[in-house]
Amino acid sequence: MLNGTSTTAYPFLAGGGELAGLIAGFDWAATGLGPLETWPGHMRSAVSIMLRSDVAIATLWGEHGVLIYNDAYAAFSGIRHPQVLGMRVREAWSEAAAFNDHVLKVGLSGRTLSFQDQELVLNRRGVAEQVWMNLNYSPLLDDHGNPVGVWALVIDTTAKVQAERRLQDDRARFAQLFEQAPSFMAMLEGPQHRIVLANPGYLRLVGNRPVVGLPVAEALPDAAAQGYVALLDKVYRDGEAFTAHGSRYDVQVEANGPVRECYVDFVFQPIRDASGAVSGIFVEGVDVTARMAAEARRAALADFTDKLRGLRSAADVGLAAAEMLAATLGVSRAGYGSVDHDTGELRVERDWHSPDCDSLVGALNLGDYGSFVDSLRNDEFVAVPDVRLDPRTAATAGALEARHARAFMNVPVVEQGRLVALLFVNHLHVREWTPEEGAFMREISARTRTAAERVRSEAALREANESLELKVAQRTQELMEVEARFRQAQKMEAIGQLTGGIAHDFNNLLGGMSTSLQVLEKRLQLQKFDNAGRYIGMAQDAVRRAASLTQRLLAFSRRQTLDPKPTDVNRLVAGIEEMVRRTVGPSVVVEVVGAGGLWLTRVDASQLENAVLNLCINARDAMSPHGGRLTIETANKWLDDRSAAERELPPGQYISVCVSDTGTGMTSEVAARAFDPFFTTKPMGQGTGLGLSMVYGFVRQSGGQVRIYSEPGAGTTMCLYLPRFVGEAEADLPLPQPAADHRGEGEVVLVVEDEATIRAIVAEELEDAGYRVVSVADGAAALRMLQSDEGIDLLLTDVGLPGGLNGRQVADAGRVTRPGLKVLFITGYAENAAVGNGLLEYGMEVITKPFDVAALVAKVQEMIER
Repeated sequence: MLNGTSTTAYPFLAGGGELAGLIAGFDWAATGLGPLETWPGHMRSAVSIMLRSDVAIATLWGEHGVLIYNDAYAAFSGIRHPQVLGMRVREAWSEAAAFNDHVLKVGLSGRTLSFQDQELVLNRRGVAEQVWMNLNYSPLLDDHGNPVGVWALVIDTTAKVQAERRLQDDRARFAQLFEQAPSFMAMLEGPQHRIVLANPGYLRLVGNRPVVGLPVAEALPDAAAQGYVALLDKVYRDGEAFTAHGSRYDVQVEANGPVRECYVDFVFQPIRDASGAVSGIFVEGVDVTARMAAEARRAALADFTDKLRGLRSAADVGLAAAEMLAATLGVSRAGYGSVDHDTGELRVERDWHSPDCDSLVGALNLGDYGSFVDSLRNDEFVAVPDVRLDPRTAATAGALEARHARAFMNVPVVEQGRLVALLFVNHLHVREWTPEEGAFMREISARTRTAAERVRSEAALREANESLELKVAQRTQELMEVEARFRQAQKMEAIGQLTGGIAHDFNNLLGGMSTSLQVLEKRLQLQKFDNAGRYIGMAQDAVRRAASLTQRLLAFSRRQTLDPKPTDVNRLVAGIEEMVRRTVGPSVVVEVVGAGGLWLTRVDASQLENAVLNLCINARDAMSPHGGRLTIETANKWLDDRSAAERELPPGQYISVCVSDTGTGMTSEVAARAFDPFFTTKPMGQGTGLGLSMVYGFVRQSGGQVRIYSEPGAGTTMCLYLPRFVGEAEADLPLPQPAADHRGEGEVVLVVEDEATIRAIVAEELEDAGYRVVSVADGAAALRMLQSDEGIDLLLTDVGLPGGLNGRQVADAGRVTRPGLKVLFITGYAENAAVGNGLLEYGMEVITKPFDVAALVAKVQEMIER
């Protein structure tokens, strides 16, 4: 009996929809469940929860399974609702009585049941029909935990199952078409490119992996890594087909497993749904690996033939064959070796092998690796796809695999019935050798044998000519010795010119000093003091010219003491630009081209100024008397190995200072001698021939190089290359000047000088300037003073000292106990060994003889007060 009744009296039914009213008005006393108001709490709670669910749920109460359900279940029941409410489930769904009997039995025993897409035949609309459902059954418990009913969750999956079956039918039809297609095909679905269909050709291509139902990226990670998923993404996104020809695909079925190289022609064709949106991609193509391999083998044979023409030894021929086989066949190792027919010993000089495969260079006995050596002796080609399965190698498979040869091919070289050589390829993994690969290897072997015979014939010819070549070599050696003696004679001539030039110039200078002093002495004896300053000046001028000549000679020999500092060459050139203009005169147009962002270099700035000025004077003379254009240009240079070798410099970063003129230029012979001392092309009396030699010596001592670029009538460019310095340029310091109004305050100066006259004069001048002077004559005495407790503010020492210790050694030893010791060197020749390759440490300076006494005192004062 059903009556729609208000649920107000039964709060647990509130909000339960249509069924709540029906339950409230139902005569439950006739069902064995008792009146509604007598229902226990566990029953009310279960019904309340059920009524509020949007999912079809029914509860089966008691041993007969009295049916109580919600609105969703009522919709599922069709025309059977509402008559089935309160009925025993066996009677409500008589067509499924046996199924429901089993459900009640299991549920009332406290167990659960679950069915996915369970097929039943139900009469819901007046006729019996197949339906499919997901069914989940759980026991309903009373307050004591005893099963008193069954909770049934019902989800109708009929539409889904029918759609899937239709799709399966479609797939079956497509699969039948795919099975018969000669090309490879696959159907991809959705933006993840899930593989829904794949024909045998496709499965063969990808190594027979279980790919159907998986996204391409998951099913074929090797294809994803090679960019094919990205191509699919683009086709799906843009809706435009993609076609490729001869595209490489490296098939790797397992991670870290063997790789099979394939080439394919294919198309990715987008598939659109009824709305025009891309819903999938159809893949179709042809495996053209065999065709591409054949083309590669043909090209390899042509290249191999070309390469053989330039080889001159059998070992080179064998290695070329091995490299060609390895590259074309993609094997792990290939090589060529000689074989002893009787012992079966293979000797390999050179082979090609992959990083994961060892070399076979050396000797090994083929008989230790199987009976295939007998096939080779019979001039039979041997191809073994798997050493474990071939009867000739099965017993020795372990030894072969230890040498990284799971599969191999051998081509014997037999001469007069005896095995003399072997061309081999090995592979780390099982490999089915194709007839085409075997034919290719035999062709390589034939060409290798022909080339080897050719180089042996050529070797015999070379041996026949060996005697003649030896005679030619001996004669060449004799000519080279004569040439070396000629060069030595030239060198001795240059040394003689250098010695004569020095003697001539110094005799002139000494003559000027001697004459001036003699006249001055005579006039002083006659008490004639007028013009005395003139004769003194003449003598001092001769001294200065002698000092300049000495500096030029030291520069040429690269034994001049330098005071290098980080220098901005653009700023240096700008500083002497006006002097250059005055020096070259109005007939020469001077142009300065400074590079932007010019690097610093570490040089003696004053010497670089002198060098540039010297080059400018030479350029002026080359353009005399008509004048021309003189250009001073700076640039950054990065010399690679080749460029540096051309300039006899280490590779690296340099700056260049180039002085160019539009003068007469030089012949190659003149340019070759330009740096020789006393060599000049100027008229007699207009040049000493030491200018360029001085520039050369200074630049080489500074770690750089000088180069001449010149042609007769086309002008000359002289370029100085100096190493780059990374850092900041030092601020210019003012030159020390004698301070008439300042004196020392008793500071101690240790004077070390072996020449008594100079030592006495220097000590007297320093004492007159307010300093306390300690004088010694040799390095040993100076060292004793430095190691004493005597306070010493500055060490003033000659570089060349008697007694075994030079001035630099004294200074270095003194700094061991006096780290901050200031040192001023005085020297007339500045040997490299004495001043550390011409470079001074911080706190060390040098003044050269002859020097102005006042300048010496000023330098001491400046260093002490610094």
